[in-house]
Amino acid sequence: MTPIIARLADSVPPLTPDGEEARRWAEQELSKPVYAEAEPTLFDRIARAIAEFFERLFSTQLDGPWGSTAAIVAAIIVVLLIVGAFLVWGRPRATHRSRVAVAELFGETETRSAGQLRADAESAAARRDWDAAIVLRFRALARGAVERGAVETPPGATVHGFARRAGRVFPASADALEAAAVAFDDVRYLRRPGTEDLYRRIVAVDETVSRSRPVDLEPLPAGPVR
Repeated sequence: MTPIIARLADSVPPLTPDGEEARRWAEQELSKPVYAEAEPTLFDRIARAIAEFFERLFSTQLDGPWGSTAAIVAAIIVVLLIVGAFLVWGRPRATHRSRVAVAELFGETETRSAGQLRADAESAAARRDWDAAIVLRFRALARGAVERGAVETPPGATVHGFARRAGRVFPASADALEAAAVAFDDVRYLRRPGTEDLYRRIVAVDETVSRSRPVDLEPLPAGPVR
């Protein structure tokens, strides 16, 4: 080996990491969001468990004349339980982690959760800063609907577009949602002074929507909601 090559070899770090460095590399790689998004959801795990149950049920030889009858009865019970779960909790929705992680909300960067926005709104209300309280509580209302997977707020969505879409999913609160959007616009863009009464109305809408079960609708075409 020539002196030049020897010096280059000495200057290049070893390609084989030691145990501690290999562990650190593995932790850095597994911490990437793509691995978290690839993890199965709770519904995926439940579906897999049900499939494995049926597989074991029909692959097991039950002794006695009642063996096949017992298998059929057990299968019917499981099906009834699944149907009951659908009736009580509704159709399982796809995971919305990627939607919730979207930072933009009504044209501005917003990374806070619905709970954090509600807490900040209450803090502003305690200071009697009704303008900030109204804006924050309406944002909490929208972010809460997104977190539940009931409504989407794609980039470019306006408060009135959100109110119309949310009104389709929560029809009993459609008028109140539109009124809340008007209050948001008045305070945020028209610079009209907020009041405690307006804030309490938005709080009431937010609480009502949070307690309501969304109506299942066919998805609307993707794109800005105005």
